Amino acid sequence: RLPSTYSVHVLCVGCHLLFRSVYDGEEHGRFMEKLEARIRNHDREIEKMCNFHYQGFVDSITELLKVRGEAQKLKVRENFFLFFFPPKLIIAMEELKQCRLQQRNISATVDKLTLCLPVLEMYSKLREQMKSKRHYPALKTLEHLEHTYLPQVSHYRFCKIMVDNIPKLREEIKEVSMSDLKDFLESIRKHSDKIGETAMKQAQQQRNLDNIVSQHPRISGGKKSKKEVCASSDLEVKTTSPMSEQDSGILDVEDEDEDEEVPGAQDLVDFSPVYRCLHIYSVLGARETFENYYRKQRRKQARLVLQPPSNMHETLDGYRKYFNQIVGFFVVEDHILHTTQGLVNRAYIDELWEMALSKTIAALRTHSSYCSDPSLVLDLKNLIVLFADTLQGYGFPVNQLFDMLLEIQDQYSETLLKKWTGVFRNILDSDNYSPIPVTNEEMYKKIVGQFPFQDAELEKQPFPKKFPFSEFVPKVYNQIKEFIYACLKFSEDLHLSSTEVDDMIRKSTNLLLTRTLSNCLQNVIKRKNVGLTELVQIIINTTHLEKSCKFLEEFITNITNVLPETVHTTKLYGTTTFKDARHAAEEEIYTNLNQKIDQFLQLADYDWMAMEPGSKASDYLVDLIGFLRSTFAVFTHLPLWSFCRELPSSSSQPLLSSLSSVCQSPCPWLVKGAFYPLFFPTEFARSGPVPGFQGDTLQLAFIDLRQLLDLFIQWDWSTYLADYGQPTCKYLRVNPTTALVLLEKMRDTSRKNNVFAQFRKNERDKQKLIDTVAKQLRSLINSHHS
Repeated sequence: RLPSTYSVHVLCVGCHLLFRSVYDGEEHGRFMEKLEARIRNHDREIEKMCNFHYQGFVDSITELLKVRGEAQKLKVRENFFLFFFPPKLIIAMEELKQCRLQQRNISATVDKLTLCLPVLEMYSKLREQMKSKRHYPALKTLEHLEHTYLPQVSHYRFCKIMVDNIPKLREEIKEVSMSDLKDFLESIRKHSDKIGETAMKQAQQQRNLDNIVSQHPRISGGKKSKKEVCASSDLEVKTTSPMSEQDSGILDVEDEDEDEEVPGAQDLVDFSPVYRCLHIYSVLGARETFENYYRKQRRKQARLVLQPPSNMHETLDGYRKYFNQIVGFFVVEDHILHTTQGLVNRAYIDELWEMALSKTIAALRTHSSYCSDPSLVLDLKNLIVLFADTLQGYGFPVNQLFDMLLEIQDQYSETLLKKWTGVFRNILDSDNYSPIPVTNEEMYKKIVGQFPFQDAELEKQPFPKKFPFSEFVPKVYNQIKEFIYACLKFSEDLHLSSTEVDDMIRKSTNLLLTRTLSNCLQNVIKRKNVGLTELVQIIINTTHLEKSCKFLEEFITNITNVLPETVHTTKLYGTTTFKDARHAAEEEIYTNLNQKIDQFLQLADYDWMAMEPGSKASDYLVDLIGFLRSTFAVFTHLPLWSFCRELPSSSSQPLLSSLSSVCQSPCPWLVKGAFYPLFFPTEFARSGPVPGFQGDTLQLAFIDLRQLLDLFIQWDWSTYLADYGQPTCKYLRVNPTTALVLLEKMRDTSRKNNVFAQFRKNERDKQKLIDTVAKQLRSLINSHHS
């Protein structure tokens, strides 16, 4: 009997779904294999059971055949239902099929998305790191993405796009990191000044600390502040030299907070862009490219730093800024050398330093030559020393800088000499050329403290009293000491031995004495308006200054601790300077006196024909003697024996010349009247016109003139010719040439004016006597010359 419609329908639907799933899943063959395997298993079991229960086997076969028959009926029924129930069932079955397909696709999509999401997240992380300029983590993320995640999804199109974009991302990271490096290089160029300033301050602090430790090695506790360090340094300068106003230090940092700790130069710079860029290029295999670029750019910056400004020589700040930039540049390079492996090496640093050293020295030589202020030159020297000490602390050789400072020392000496030229001129121009009066003991001790002077007789005199020299003596002496202090300050911190310092000071002092002071004294002496009083005072002053040279020698010895007896020690040449000045003053006095005497003689009208001296001297001679007396009154304290030797010859020569040219005496018995004007100088000398001259000092100066007068007046030619050349000769000072000239002048004049006198026997005898004496004088002169 046929089943009910509902049962059949349900059965057909169930079978349809079952077989539909088998055929749609493309597993029909597999289903058949499973079915065949199942059948074979059943066959084996059936055979076993049949062997054991044959009857049961037969029954099973019977049942199986029935099942086969039923299966055939079921197939017929399925075809029947498919034929009689068309659209809805088919539609439902299609919908079920699509639903199953979508479910399968969704499951596959979920699985694929599970593989792709980590890749996308890693790429998003990469972009975020690049956006925040975390280049090195971005590079690591890119490497991890490339080698770990992308191979898992390499068959997707977006993955291929990412793979193609990886080189561009690497190049972008390189460009961004290089841009950061360029910003760093630009920043470091602008801030090299500040870096160098900080490094030089550190070196200054260290040097001050070293000086304190070396001077006070036993101080064990307590930390001095920077202000105390500077105060102690200033105190030492003031106690060693009185030139504290003129020679102040160069790096005065009192404006800043002294107790504040100065940060390290490297702390002012963020070197991370260099390290990042170096590491990125190293990871990307382009380290050599980065090293070449960095070195090339730093060489360019070095050339810019080493180019000094055109007006650098005008102020110390110009030099300071120039040095700060150089120091800042090499502080950065030194830090890079010690914090990176191979970015820069020692050979590269040495090459840059050699270039910098040569250019710096050339610039300093050029610009320092424009400096005319010794204070600026001294401050420049201190700045160069600090510059050298700073770089030496970073391991750079600076011997050439100290050698160059020795060249600047010569220029410093020249600027000092120019400065002291003005100082000496002001002293000499403002001096009153009068002995210094003192009214009490305090003033006396003050002058003696300024100038080494000792005079027992002057000390015994009551107040008020006078020093023999004028004010320019202690002033010049103190300025010479100030000059020595100035020379000493330049030699500080140059690492020179005591002998070298002593030699440098002595050479500079010799130039000051022999050139500067000597020229100033000569200019004063050669002035047109200088009087005899000033010249005499200059002679006295230079005499005392000459005696003080030994005290200057001792002063230098006490400063340098080098004994004057040491081999190769330079001697002071001050004595020569003062002797030359004194001789020039004496010559000027001689010239002035001669001019005055010439003026008197040119205006005078003497009676050379007088038979005997009159009862009253000529007014011209009285004026001349009065002038000489007032002149010699100035020579109270003057040691002028050489002057007294020259004065008689210079004053008597015009008289003798006038006598020989205008002598009208007809015969020798008129000689006394003709020679009468020459008696006045000798009588003047006998009167003792110079207070303080001992005995017949001035008369001895006129002894030549006196003996000549005695010879002609007494007509004692036999004694003169017989005793000439003997130490006991009465007329030892008479020159035979002078006597012969006068004698011939008298003879020739007598012949011209007395034409008829030759016919008188007495006149002929006396003329013959004059000729005989003249002949004997010529013979004496010839024998003496031969």
